[in-house]
Amino acid sequence: MAKITITLNGKQIQVEAGSTVLEAAKEVGVAIPTLCHHPALSGFGACRMCVVKIEGMRNLPASCVTKVTPGMVIETHAPEVVEARRTILELLLANHPLDCLTCDKGGDCRLQDYAYEYEVAESSFVGERHQYEIDDSSPYIIRDNNKCILCGQCIRACSEIKGMNILGFANRGFDTKVTPAFDVNFADSDCVDCHNCVAVCPVGALMPKELAGKARQWEVTKHELTCTFCEFGCKFNLVKKGNEIVGVEAKSGGPGRPLCLKGRLGLDLIYNPNPTAKPLIKKNGKYVPVDWEEALRIRAIINKLNQMQVTE
Repeated sequence: MAKITITLNGKQIQVEAGSTVLEAAKEVGVAIPTLCHHPALSGFGACRMCVVKIEGMRNLPASCVTKVTPGMVIETHAPEVVEARRTILELLLANHPLDCLTCDKGGDCRLQDYAYEYEVAESSFVGERHQYEIDDSSPYIIRDNNKCILCGQCIRACSEIKGMNILGFANRGFDTKVTPAFDVNFADSDCVDCHNCVAVCPVGALMPKELAGKARQWEVTKHELTCTFCEFGCKFNLVKKGNEIVGVEAKSGGPGRPLCLKGRLGLDLIYNPNPTAKPLIKKNGKYVPVDWEEALRIRAIINKLNQMQVTE
């Protein structure tokens, strides 16, 4: 692709034509804060944390949705840009629980990181606050709308990666919230617990239930593995605290098939206190242990029947 020349923070650089200002800055190692942007998702431009100053523009545009043009002059940390980001953080914190001491997302929360970077300890804005009930109806996801910053990443991940469209924005203004259709809880929705929404959430609004209270973020290590339960070969992270495996998590919003429940529940095979020694076959409504010869014979019959149905 053709290259164009722009000026970024006083230096002339060459970047790919058609790229966004955010991508161009990242290409040369300049960090611009983002809350609603994810490289695997479509551009959104909602949070405004990535605003920059561009010569000739009256406002401060969002760099994640602004394309570079030849000769563009950009400042990523001009005084008015820094002040705008501080104001945005104060507005977000005005209605955000400040429970970082006990939040499982602490240490891996971008809102927390940016508040530290821009020295925003509290909000100067005072007003009504949300008091949503925590949705822990799902066996695998905890949803806390009080911590939601309306970045929309979970909505786009559910739609663009999984293709499910479970989540969406409801209501308007101060009452806007992210929720399944008809404002039902996760258990009553068609959510399949793929955790793509959890993987892209920049704050603690969506958290994996199996990891809740088990470790702080800086205590764990994450190892990328490929699931072997079926032929799809899904990628996921194995989360370890010391030498103990404490959970699994979906990869952060990448393309391809997300981890299904078969792979997610496979963790129980490691620490199951009562492992099954023999295969189980359902007979007369109950699962009974059988030897491997009988189990494999029945499995072969099922496979043959499935093949016959496909050919028909």
